[in-house]
Amino acid sequence: MVPSFTYVRAKSVADVVRQLAAPGARVHAGGTDLMGCLRDGIFKADKVVSLSALSDLKGIAAASDGGLRIGALTTNNEVATNPVILERYAGLAQAARAVASPQLRNQGTIGGNLCQKPRCWYYCGEFHCVRKGGDMCYAVGGENQYHCIFGGDACFIVHPSDTAPALTALEARVRIAGPGGSRVVPIGQFFVLPSRDPTRETVVERNEVVTEILLPPAEPGLRSSYRKVRGRGAWDFALAGVALALLMRGGTVERARVVLAGAAPVPWRAQAAEKVLVGKAITPETAAAAAEAAMQGAEPMAKNGYKIPMFKGAIVESLLALA
Repeated sequence: MVPSFTYVRAKSVADVVRQLAAPGARVHAGGTDLMGCLRDGIFKADKVVSLSALSDLKGIAAASDGGLRIGALTTNNEVATNPVILERYAGLAQAARAVASPQLRNQGTIGGNLCQKPRCWYYCGEFHCVRKGGDMCYAVGGENQYHCIFGGDACFIVHPSDTAPALTALEARVRIAGPGGSRVVPIGQFFVLPSRDPTRETVVERNEVVTEILLPPAEPGLRSSYRKVRGRGAWDFALAGVALALLMRGGTVERARVVLAGAAPVPWRAQAAEKVLVGKAITPETAAAAAEAAMQGAEPMAKNGYKIPMFKGAIVESLLALA
């Protein structure tokens, strides 16, 4: 049962920021994550601040630099079906299409997809884990088959977003509004590792709100994709996923971004794999070498070692398909 709260429909971004200053205030966008968290008792909300009236946070439009502006309230389905995104940023469209189920894609927003809470069953259950301010991660000695193989430190969640790895590969930026105005954060600096603070997922402060995502201009020769491996065909989170953004020149990789989903508490850049790819044509041998490099430094837990060959296969298939 969802506990009672005060509901406010904000009239502007400044009003949102003002309302969020109240103790216990939470943002409501699509609500697909918020309402589940409230129902499950993951956190409480004394006030829910709705963004639904803010039309300027909706839609997809060209940016002045030739890139693209995506309002934070744009639904995942709108991102998945937008003709410009499909043509220039295919990996993002594929990632948005991989989110949850059709109903949730039509309700959930891209801003919410970036900021959603982890789906660790200990965090979502009745366990006072380190992410809730406790002193231990129950996954370390428990059921950890869906937990991370990179970046675990005190907390071993995996980041649940599909759009976040694609946006990281595409070098997006995130605009955040707060009491001091707005700031733009490169998406690689948007997410917070447990080694920095195990109680937070992003750099968004309590009285701030994400307002838009900015994509850089799509250079000629840019190819991108997103591959998601999951237990079910829909309404499931990634067991292993890979987002690619390759800048190709004459059949050779000039620049590469390889970002893993379902691997770490944040979208995880496989920089060793990127180095393997740059300056080479994508052949089966190059793809296999990149996949091996991507798994360097992986530290599987007791029950999730299967992720390593799964990631390798997904990376090889994605690279060859993109070639």
